[in-house]
Amino acid sequence: MSGYCKLAIFVVMLYVLQTSFFPLIAYHGISPDFMLLLTVSYAFLKGTEKGTLMGFITGLMMDLATGTFFGIHAFTHLIIGNICGRFANRVYKEQFFLPVFASLGVTTFNYFILALLMVLLGYRFNPISNVQVTLLPMLIYQLAFAYPVHYLTYQLDKKLSLKDTN
Repeated sequence: MSGYCKLAIFVVMLYVLQTSFFPLIAYHGISPDFMLLLTVSYAFLKGTEKGTLMGFITGLMMDLATGTFFGIHAFTHLIIGNICGRFANRVYKEQFFLPVFASLGVTTFNYFILALLMVLLGYRFNPISNVQVTLLPMLIYQLAFAYPVHYLTYQLDKKLSLKDTN
């Protein structure tokens, strides 16, 4: 089985877990965003181009799952994958501290990009109450699941890199 096939299986596995199991235990409809966590981890490990591509693919998968404006998550995840990928050469790949805590900033950034796009599209909402109801539970979920997702992504990347060198 090729490395890309294993990576695709891992992405689909996280997608299925996010869209089928975690909505059952969601808090007010909020559940962890594994696709965003995967984009951040993969971008920190592989760099700008592959992080951007991963962000685009995971964003498209999110667009298919949510049924909102098609392409809105692809756009935001693409930007996040590109930004995080720019730091790939500046971080130690064995350190898990930065990707875990970067997921908090990235989640906040993703939330405000989506909120800005919704406002520009003419939707009205109360930003203060929406932050309390949506963003805070999302940050707690992201902090709880950032380490496992990054660890699994790191282990998969390490195995795939070893195969490429042999």
